[in-house]
Amino acid sequence: MFEGYEELNTQDVERMQEVIRTLLAQTFLPERKYDKKYGRMMPDRMYDFSDRHLEFLTEYFAVAGIKLCQDTELGIIYLEGADGIGEKLPKLATIYLLLLKLIYDEKMAAVSASVNVITTFGELNGKAGEFRLIKGPSSMTEIKRAFAILKKYQMVEFLDVFDEQLENTRIMIYPCINLVLMREDVNGLLNSFSDEVKDNEVAGQENLEWGSEEGETEDGTDESGV
Repeated sequence: MFEGYEELNTQDVERMQEVIRTLLAQTFLPERKYDKKYGRMMPDRMYDFSDRHLEFLTEYFAVAGIKLCQDTELGIIYLEGADGIGEKLPKLATIYLLLLKLIYDEKMAAVSASVNVITTFGELNGKAGEFRLIKGPSSMTEIKRAFAILKKYQMVEFLDVFDEQLENTRIMIYPCINLVLMREDVNGLLNSFSDEVKDNEVAGQENLEWGSEEGETEDGTDESGV
């Protein structure tokens, strides 16, 4: 048994189990989170508990080959270095993640007094259009699924009701996003996604032209003589 575990009371044992399950499920524990009830940032109780029992948790996860880390500057406790942590993101969620990181860096560069950044869905969509990353409008189901995953891993939090009126919906970007992507990675991935969309557009145009040529004779009429 790990040192100190026997000293925990029943309530602390339950909290410890909750923290372990939560870290395995979402990887990140931010120090402060937005509380919709109070309309402001509040200390996260699981982060505080983990901070007090960091040594025990570090030893516990180490047995499974998982490294428990703490970034005190950003205020994040997180897991790294194990297969099976996290999940493969759908394309739309990946695009949103890249653009949110770009927005985060831009706003932080403007001398932000907080490690958290607020944007809107409209601003996010504007970035997607700027880089030509999304071909055609996404369905509400796709959008909600993408953000559900980002919210699960503590990348974002919605400050407003997430419904059909999306453009003005405020989104808080948590500093956890800094531990997922570096600025250099973002630029490279954005360019690759943009190139992919352009290639698809070119291929589609070539197919249209080829289909048009197949239906025409040398004098410009189609095979029916029209």
